[in-house]
Amino acid sequence: MTIKIPNFKQSAVDFMRQCGYAFDREVGAEASCMRRVSGHDYPRYHAYVKKEGTALVVNLHIDQGKPSYGSNHAHNGEYEGELVEREADRIRGFAEY
Repeated sequence: MTIKIPNFKQSAVDFMRQCGYAFDREVGAEASCMRRVSGHDYPRYHAYVKKEGTALVVNLHIDQGKPSYGSNHAHNGEYEGELVEREADRIRGFAEY
């Protein structure tokens, strides 16, 4: 799910930290950030964030389990659904301060 927050003035990573996310790594022009749902590694919310002009773009999904790359290239991510929508609304709420 893609979230676009217009007229965004702060650092993308700082904003995601305010939302409870931890910075993971830079991936090209984007920052990879994650937020655990429980005390375990999975499931977790995973967001790629970047500034696009004056807007912040957040590409959000939930990783349900560790990717099983290899011959089948499976990624256990959900990009839509109630959990992702609820988390997107939570992130938007932080932008409305």
